[in-house]
Amino acid sequence: MTTINQNTEKTEPLSKRVVRGGAWAFALSTVNKGLGFIRTIILARLLSPDDFGLLGIVMLTISTLETFSQTGFQAALIQKKGDVRPYLDTAWTVLAVRGIILFLMLFLSAPLVGKFFNSPQAILVIRVIAVSTLLSGFRNIGVFYFQKELEFNKQFIYEFSATVVDLAVSVFLAFMLRSVWALVWGGLAAHVIRLIISYVIHPYRPRIRIDKEKFQDLFGFGRWILGSSILIFLIIQGDDIFVGKILGITALGFYRMAYKLSNLPATEITHIISQVSFPAYSKMQDNMEKLKETYLKVLRLTALLSFPLAGGIFIFALQFTQLFLGDKWMPMVPAMQVLCFYGVIRSIGTSMGPILVSLGKPKITTKLSGIQLIMIVLIIYPLTILWGIFGTALAVTISYLAALLMISIETKKMINFRYKDFLAAVFLPLSAAFLAGFAVVLINKNFCYDKNIVALLIMVVLFVITYSAIVYLFDLSKHKITDTIKEVLLNLQLNDSKKT
Repeated sequence: MTTINQNTEKTEPLSKRVVRGGAWAFALSTVNKGLGFIRTIILARLLSPDDFGLLGIVMLTISTLETFSQTGFQAALIQKKGDVRPYLDTAWTVLAVRGIILFLMLFLSAPLVGKFFNSPQAILVIRVIAVSTLLSGFRNIGVFYFQKELEFNKQFIYEFSATVVDLAVSVFLAFMLRSVWALVWGGLAAHVIRLIISYVIHPYRPRIRIDKEKFQDLFGFGRWILGSSILIFLIIQGDDIFVGKILGITALGFYRMAYKLSNLPATEITHIISQVSFPAYSKMQDNMEKLKETYLKVLRLTALLSFPLAGGIFIFALQFTQLFLGDKWMPMVPAMQVLCFYGVIRSIGTSMGPILVSLGKPKITTKLSGIQLIMIVLIIYPLTILWGIFGTALAVTISYLAALLMISIETKKMINFRYKDFLAAVFLPLSAAFLAGFAVVLINKNFCYDKNIVALLIMVVLFVITYSAIVYLFDLSKHKITDTIKEVLLNLQLNDSKKT
């Protein structure tokens, strides 16, 4: 039997689309972030922490307004069953109007932001980058189908084009200008490419139209996405705002770089898996047993990938920063190591979010985010005053650990998994990462294999081999970890007979 989708009239089984979509999503993230990593290293060498701090202020300003005007329409369209084409013109029109309003607000509020952060140079930068919100608002709404229908091969082309342009423009101008404008023009060029490619790669042509009934239907779901987005923004970006205001632009530059490098497990591993799992979970929301079984396999895959990444970043943070970024970035290392723990905790916690949203319960995630925000507000000031950005990193890590406990309780209620199964899914990756890290630290301590780039790369390879060997040995006994990658994709499917 085959799965028939009303929107795209596909006859291919969901399981095959998930497997192929997962492969493309992984390729997209690997290539994009690989290029982004190269971009970060080159620009960190050419530019100063002050430049990254200034850009951080600008991006915080834009993110604030974008978040507080979030519609949640795309998540609503993905989650909604049946044909969503009648909703597209209304969604696109609202997003276009939102883009225009955001541009005007950013342009006019730039002097106030510069005064708040005591950074006059931020005013012009904000006004130029504000054009990106205008461009984003007019992108083709049809590209959301790439995620809804797991067509990540098209998503790859859409995102990769912008990444290449951003890299090329930013690096070229960094050599020429040696200023924050390299980052500004690179990001703006990427937005232009996304706008153009969105209409080239998808045939849908939106029209200006607002259907009141369709708008209310989308907003009924999207308002909780809005509430959750605002709270998540305050949780994730609030520390940046706090650091920029209390400790200054230079400290913000250190903190943002530490956060970006240390949170690879959360931003990359979980993002890839969530891209595939959210639309698939939405399609199996009526089969709770299958949903539970699939989630536990997704959790095991997330842990299998995120624990060694976080462990490796923690172990090699000092040597990597010194050899690749330079001595000027060394003050960020302690905060970077603390944020490694935050990154891996976040990767595990974020894997539960798509479950709640796919079941039509975004209200729960909104409430949990509110509790987490209260916690971080209570502890971020004293810890930051005591220990600078290290204290800030400690505050966000502690608050998210509490959030992980809360969201696990709610997820357990929804799909009725056992904590025993949860712990079994993460125990082996955690143990293997710890043992591999201990072995590398011991070798490094006795032989000092960390004095140059080649030696560091050898130690990284040794860590990966040790971790893989431990996982493989356990796999031969009872854990069968190597089957997880296949199972997590093959189990992201509905009972085809229900969809025929």
